[in-house]
Amino acid sequence: MNIMITKKAFDWYKQELGLKPGDAIRFFVRYGGYSTVQKGFSLGMTKDEPAGEPAAQTTVDGVTFFVEDSDQWYFDGRDLTVDLDEKSGEPVFLLH
Repeated sequence: MNIMITKKAFDWYKQELGLKPGDAIRFFVRYGGYSTVQKGFSLGMTKDEPAGEPAAQTTVDGVTFFVEDSDQWYFDGRDLTVDLDEKSGEPVFLLH
C-alpha cells in the first residue's frame, strides 16, 4: 500500500490545520459514511503520531501522512491518493 498526497490537498491540510514540519496526520477507518471499498465504513483523519510502524506513510515538506497497521484491512490492497475536490474545496480519498 502506498499513500500519495497531491500538492492541492497538502496545501489545504497545511492551511486548515496549521501544519508545520514534524507534524503527522493519521488516516483511520471510521464506522459510517460512504466508501466504494468497504460498505458502511469511511476514512477519517486526525493530527496524531504513529503508535508503531505504520502500514503506509509518506512525507511531504516535513509533514508525515500515515495509516496504522490496524486500519490496513480497509484498503483491501489498494493505494490511497488524497486530492482536493475543486467543486467542494474539500479533500477526497481515491483508492486504486
